Amino acid sequence: MIFKSGNKQIIISMATTIRDIMRIGIQTIEDIASAQQAAKKMKDKNVSSLVVVDENGKAKGIVSERDLVTKVCTADVSVNTIKNKEIMSSPLITISSRSSPSEAADMMLQHNVRHLLVFDNTSNNDVNTPVGIITPLDFTRYQGNIDNKDKDAIEKILEYYR
Repeated sequence: MIFKSGNKQIIISMATTIRDIMRIGIQTIEDIASAQQAAKKMKDKNVSSLVVVDENGKAKGIVSERDLVTKVCTADVSVNTIKNKEIMSSPLITISSRSSPSEAADMMLQHNVRHLLVFDNTSNNDVNTPVGIITPLDFTRYQGNIDNKDKDAIEKILEYYR
């Protein structure tokens, strides 16, 4: 079955987890780095968000393009003096890599966020180390198998962020 939302299409068939559709790996930036450094890194890495980490490398929040626009560009502040820890979205909203796409879509809507940090507590990885990130765009990029039960939740998230 093919699910369409606008000009986007998702093929729906067998069970899928977040691990199947997330972007593996994340880009990070230090909490004391400037908003300007964050903007430059997002541009260089072609990403819409960065995970903000403390001096020990522990994830503390997410700074997104939206944070830069709403908290820096629209305010009368210098982009090279404001720190990421001042503009990041926190606390982190996270999801297990074993969760379904519908759970991710529901969490995004419930918490009004576009980025969920993905953790994998089934492998030998440190359970405190994120393994990826998922955004509404990942639902539209995925051309694999998404279970029928996820269709409604995915449709809602795509409509909400269209």
